[in-house]
Amino acid sequence: MRIFYSIMQHIAIVDFGSQYTHVIARIVRAMGVLSRIYPHDVTAHTLATLNVGGIILSGGPQSVYESTAPKIDPNLLTCGVPVLGICYGHQLIAQLLGGEVVPGEVREYGKAIMTITDPSSPLFADVPRETVVWMSHGDRVARVPEDFTVIGSTVDCAVTAMASATRKIYSMQFHPEVDHSRDGARMLENFVVHICGLPRTWKIANIIDDLEEKIRTQVGAKNVFMLISGGVDSNVAFALLSKVLGTDRVQGLLIDTGFMRAGEVRSVVESFHARGMTNLTVTDASEAFLKAVDGVIAPEEKRKRIGQTFLDVKDAVLAEQGLHPTTWLLGQGTIYPDIIESGGTPHAATIKTHHNRVDAIKEMISAGLVVEPLADFYKHEVREIGRLLGLPDALVDRHPFPGPGLAIRVLNIDPHKNTTDVPHETQRDVDAFFAQAYPHVQHAILPVRSVGVQGDSRTYAHPLAVWGETDWQKLDALSVATTNTCYGINRVVHVLTTDDATPVFAPPRTQHTLTRERLDVLRTLDAIVTQYMHTTGLHREILQCPVVLVPITDGRSDRESVVLRPIWTRDFMTAEFSKINHTILTPLVRDLHATGLVAHVFYDITNKPPGTTEWE
Repeated sequence: MRIFYSIMQHIAIVDFGSQYTHVIARIVRAMGVLSRIYPHDVTAHTLATLNVGGIILSGGPQSVYESTAPKIDPNLLTCGVPVLGICYGHQLIAQLLGGEVVPGEVREYGKAIMTITDPSSPLFADVPRETVVWMSHGDRVARVPEDFTVIGSTVDCAVTAMASATRKIYSMQFHPEVDHSRDGARMLENFVVHICGLPRTWKIANIIDDLEEKIRTQVGAKNVFMLISGGVDSNVAFALLSKVLGTDRVQGLLIDTGFMRAGEVRSVVESFHARGMTNLTVTDASEAFLKAVDGVIAPEEKRKRIGQTFLDVKDAVLAEQGLHPTTWLLGQGTIYPDIIESGGTPHAATIKTHHNRVDAIKEMISAGLVVEPLADFYKHEVREIGRLLGLPDALVDRHPFPGPGLAIRVLNIDPHKNTTDVPHETQRDVDAFFAQAYPHVQHAILPVRSVGVQGDSRTYAHPLAVWGETDWQKLDALSVATTNTCYGINRVVHVLTTDDATPVFAPPRTQHTLTRERLDVLRTLDAIVTQYMHTTGLHREILQCPVVLVPITDGRSDRESVVLRPIWTRDFMTAEFSKINHTILTPLVRDLHATGLVAHVFYDITNKPPGTTEWE
């Protein structure tokens, strides 16, 4: 991008591999202040030459006391500009300046209530004494450095925020940059605008203007072969590339993977053709994709095989159409959450490998053969770009749909290879916790595993089913407490219907992998949920509602169970489960059972973190 860092005063964000580093950059940009991300080993001397007005140290997945943990030039803390540490940055400041960081007795993932203990701190100007903050940590600051005071605490974290007014150094254990930290944007604004004193001279339009120039510069005289998955991101990227380069230089390929929702392919093609964009072809490669994932249980392996198959099909179509690969770049609708969850920045942990970040793709990116115009943006920004391009609501406002499609919403197991076994210590810890904290709530550890994100790292653990409580707020608190306390659980689901006092949640007796038959079952259930969301108007309140088929039976039949995962989010880096009124849910649950395909209906009550949006 054409950004004049050397002459425009800006915020320097030092990256330690957090899932949310680019979110910080976006929030600062939205204030009208330029921000730039630097590697953790950037020197104070370098920043001094670049007109930096403040420094933010990001979060990260490691522990500061580990020998391999990334450090900073200590002169950053004495270079004369204000510093703000977030999560890992908070702990690093404490350690470097003589404080103490230790493993926490209690982990915190997701929602917490912080009490501001020093309301006079400029960091908390116009912030209520009690505020909701979003946590994701296992370590804690046990002792603050000399000249620092504690300015905020939660029940489980005594040093939630600390400050040294004389040094102009502030830090916080939580993530103020995510939407679910209620007053986090205000805190960041207090730091950037009031403490650092940076002017609001940057405009978001500068980024949009530079985007078209960036595309022309990268593509040059070549053309772009654009892979379209049917989701918002690839649709907008395709439209943007077509506008900048012309439809004669951009060829769109919509691959029917067999993992699409009911009517998905037809709907996308009709929407583009209605705008006169006929540079889109469709190929049915469902057999190739099903063959690629045949017998695969592990979600990471499934994602990688799907990503490679996209490339194999692309190459075959290029050959069929006589398009020489040396004159055509690969276009993708990659957005920033795809990159960071795939471990795409230094020190970032891999949460799940997105189909657009398999090894072959990364090699092509290194060779300059891939164009990804939206790679620095988040979902809501992509929607804004789509509207500027004049795309219809049907394409811009649709619920997101992952590139691998329904393939990652059908969980696979092999009961003969211990993939369903629950560790004894996990069962013991869960039973003890519920006996003490929630004796009136029934619970059962489900014999499947799902992907989660805790402390900026990947987890692959068992979900816990609960029933006997229906109040959403109480269930929310229960979910947070369970995943914070029970180390073998990263997700909690609420059992919406059961006629049994002691329902059975049993794995099938045979191996369950990805088949056309199971995909058709999920397609049927997904269509019912999607239609119901539109009929009730819930699609305008809920940003996404993945429907997941899980191999859990009632012990009496081969029918599997379904999970509803309605969430609210803006950038998909954090999310809060949506609390739909039970009266509204009842007819939907009835319709799902009426298909004769469902054993149990679960409702995912896990926020992000610790649960990812998708289960795989």
